[in-house]
Amino acid sequence: MIRTASVCSLTSPVREQINGLTSFIDGSQVYGSDQNLATLLRNKTNQLGLLAINQNFTDNGFSYMPFSGNGPDLCSRTNPTLGVPCFVAGDSRSNEQPMLTTFHTLFLREHNRIATQLRKLNPRWSGETLYQETRKIIGAVLQKITYTDWLPLLLGNEMSKVLPPYTSYDEDEDPRLSNVFTIAFRMGHTMVQPFIYRLANDFSPYSPEPVVPLHETFFASWRIVRQGGIDPILRGAMVNKAKLNRQDQIMVDELRERLFPVVNRIGRDLASFNIQRGRDHGLPGYNAWRRYCGLSAPRNVDELAAVLNNQEVAKKLINLYGTPENIDIWVGGVSEPLVPKGRTGQLLSCLIGDQFRRARDGDRFFYENSSVFSVKQRKSIEAVTLAHIICANTKIKRVPRNVFLGNEFPEDFIECSRFPAIDLSLWKA
Repeated sequence: MIRTASVCSLTSPVREQINGLTSFIDGSQVYGSDQNLATLLRNKTNQLGLLAINQNFTDNGFSYMPFSGNGPDLCSRTNPTLGVPCFVAGDSRSNEQPMLTTFHTLFLREHNRIATQLRKLNPRWSGETLYQETRKIIGAVLQKITYTDWLPLLLGNEMSKVLPPYTSYDEDEDPRLSNVFTIAFRMGHTMVQPFIYRLANDFSPYSPEPVVPLHETFFASWRIVRQGGIDPILRGAMVNKAKLNRQDQIMVDELRERLFPVVNRIGRDLASFNIQRGRDHGLPGYNAWRRYCGLSAPRNVDELAAVLNNQEVAKKLINLYGTPENIDIWVGGVSEPLVPKGRTGQLLSCLIGDQFRRARDGDRFFYENSSVFSVKQRKSIEAVTLAHIICANTKIKRVPRNVFLGNEFPEDFIECSRFPAIDLSLWKA
């Protein structure tokens, strides 16, 4: 394992890891986290405020992200015959698996769609103004989807406690990313299915490969370009549920034994990485974080069994670690029973909720801050859902009202025409 890059400090002898990305929910995965990448991702051939798109392939008339253009890379190695390179996005991980690539692609298209409409409303706006105003809208939409549509389903009944409703910008709040969050948020790995599912236009199995083992899709950009684009992947994701984290099945073997085999010639172990990364960062053990969150700190197997509501798992952890004090933060966090109506345990709800609260309250550009948008603009943003963005940027005609729920086809799917679009006339200067 390669250690996380550290930052040199003139005042502290303690090794501290550096965050290479912005800590805000600001669309940096679309636009980049530094000026050089942000400039690279833009279409500089005109003054339309657009992001650069792929010049080699299109997806049923819709754009792909541009290729990285640096010769043979990880993606081209996954299928040397086709040699399709990696896409380039605001985040370097956009090619790791097809669902990530799909979401990056969706928001690239949404940026260009909105920028094009804004130019019709404001023909005198410069390309820079079009780009910045569109970027501001995309960041706001991502914030709304994250805080209103998704986090309540993740945090469940703990939401009101760990992430209370927004009141105002707080200049004293620290919005930086906490070191522990970079490990705690890896609970998402417990929700990953061992397959990528793909469905055709009529939601029948996509031919020739409707179900592909996850490890065969890592860095496989060719599967998107040469196998139907992002629509089959989105349909499969909307119909098939995320994996449920269970105490007897925390992470699937596709991630635990077969991580990036084409790239590394041997499958790696993501659970092992998560454990080692916490140690690399010098994070305290499970009980230290339980205390930090004001929760009980179990001292023995019986008290741990009470916290986990599982005697067998508690015994295994004590056999491995000797004491709850030594349990790695990721292992302890993902071993807890899920909170009511949520998908994390109590400890991770606390750590995740705290991070998202600080990233929101310490962000002076957060979309609910009264100085950022007009009241009508804010209401228009609040009407947008991920379902609408899928409808506007693909050939998909039917979607669930809330794509984050476990939906059944066809009963939970409705026509795209029934979703409200963002009212961009409110941005007419």
